[in-house]
Amino acid sequence: MLTKPFQQLENWISYFRRADIPVFRRTIDAIERLRENEDDVSPSDFVSIVQGDPLMTLKVLVFAAERRSSRVVTDSETVTSSLVLMGVSPFFRKFTGMTCVEDLLKDDPMALHGLEEVVTRAFRAAHFALGFAVHRMDHDAEVIREAAFLHDFVEMLLWCHAPLLAHEIRHRLLADPAARSSVVQRAVLNVDPLDLQHGLMEAWRLPELLAQITDHRQFGHPRVRNVVLSVNLARHTQRGWDNPALPDDYRAIGELLNVSAEHAHRKALELDA
Repeated sequence: MLTKPFQQLENWISYFRRADIPVFRRTIDAIERLRENEDDVSPSDFVSIVQGDPLMTLKVLVFAAERRSSRVVTDSETVTSSLVLMGVSPFFRKFTGMTCVEDLLKDDPMALHGLEEVVTRAFRAAHFALGFAVHRMDHDAEVIREAAFLHDFVEMLLWCHAPLLAHEIRHRLLADPAARSSVVQRAVLNVDPLDLQHGLMEAWRLPELLAQITDHRQFGHPRVRNVVLSVNLARHTQRGWDNPALPDDYRAIGELLNVSAEHAHRKALELDA
């Protein structure tokens, strides 16, 4: 476990490139049940399992990138297409003996709770993102959903591999609800978490479109705004619908969807129902 932050972005990237990506026990159990009937399994059987765990989603995308040294990455590549291209036998060979999140954090139940909070937020962000993308009739709605689902993967990896630092970030945010999470994360980690996120995506050679639409520096692009606003909405409503930042969220979402802020508010409530 990492107990002190690195001073340089390159060190953070190097550390997480070498670190194992653990997955939840439910994911491991579901894969093992399929393994018992391997001859009757198709790649589509893995999709719901992988999409039910953002860490497993990340793990699959990283492995798929490693295997495609001579294959051109398409803009529409998702975890679903990665699984189809990978095939059943390579999947079972690679994803065996995986580290279990619950075992990794068995001595720190609060870290497991912190991770589960981030994962719950990721599911909600993905749901908002898909709903907004469908409203916009974006043909890459699935990639947008996946980008929102994985947006906070650095925070997830921190809970797994540097829980002391993750605890410190959470403590500071709870002590000052008005503080911006990115500012607090930067203060604790010595690096901008978004720089770390994109550094890792580039190092892992994740699909280009996925990297592009999680890049806040391209906020003017509708797909980027779709992801960022969905992530913000999920974060701001994590503990209820009374966060003072929400009126600004509704106005921005309304502009994205070409509707009023009031309509955007209703749309968000409907998606979260």
